[in-house]
Amino acid sequence: MFRLLSKESNIFSVPAYIGFLFLIFISLNLLDFENISLLSTIITFTGISLGYFLFNTIALNQFSHLPLFLYTLFVVAFYDGTIDFGLSITFLMSSILLLILTSQNDQLRKSSYMLVGAILCFTFLVFPPSWPMAVFVIFHIIGTSARIGLNLFRLLFGSILIVLSYFGVIYLLNWTTWDSSFFPFSISFEMLKSYDPLPILIPIVLMIIFSLTDHFKHYNEKSPISRYKYTFVLVFSLAQLITIIFYMENHYEYLLLLALPASIIISRMLRYLPKYWMQELGLWIVVFCLAAFKIANFALY
Repeated sequence: MFRLLSKESNIFSVPAYIGFLFLIFISLNLLDFENISLLSTIITFTGISLGYFLFNTIALNQFSHLPLFLYTLFVVAFYDGTIDFGLSITFLMSSILLLILTSQNDQLRKSSYMLVGAILCFTFLVFPPSWPMAVFVIFHIIGTSARIGLNLFRLLFGSILIVLSYFGVIYLLNWTTWDSSFFPFSISFEMLKSYDPLPILIPIVLMIIFSLTDHFKHYNEKSPISRYKYTFVLVFSLAQLITIIFYMENHYEYLLLLALPASIIISRMLRYLPKYWMQELGLWIVVFCLAAFKIANFALY
């Protein structure tokens, strides 16, 4: 199966995967029709679907089917049919942000920081645990911009516009109390009492760690563009991981935040393994782990 998925994708590949994902979303929601939130489901589906287009813009996987297939598996494994509205907004806005920041149009990227600031602020107001995304964008600007001060000002100005609009609306609605959840770490942090079924994902975590160590081992052998793009993916992953560690608790749909970077990292690891049997074995380990996680999670609830 690895050789089949290693073939180059075409213009029909992404619509085919999105269509399959649409069927999955319908199936999972029909299983829990009483608790379905139509708006959250549509927003989540849109945000996750945009993720398929990011593989081509990030361009770390030689346009093969493998990352698309892995991304679909991660989404199916972690999506349970019920997504909080704030989290669904985060999926959509994260995809839009990545499309902007990875655009091949330099003028678009440089002129969009005010829009990026507005998106970050809106996402934070809807879903406060998304604050690490703002840190990710700030580091991105510092690491890639020639005019750091100007772009940070644009980012801040876009955020201020949304904040002023927000306070204007809540004042008209006579909402005068401040929600402490808007302050990072204001919510008490408690360790999980039960980690089931997270241990099932340990083989996938080990694959990601192996891929990262191999990347830094051969760091100087890679092209500057490849190093930049991989670092971009890692910093984005770290931002999402912070949200997961501090706010996930037993809401395992938060793991969808890592579906895109995990697909990129694991597909690259599999592609660079020296033996074909290793590649095939690694792929099937991922498939079985995600299938087992889905079954175990479904059994718990």
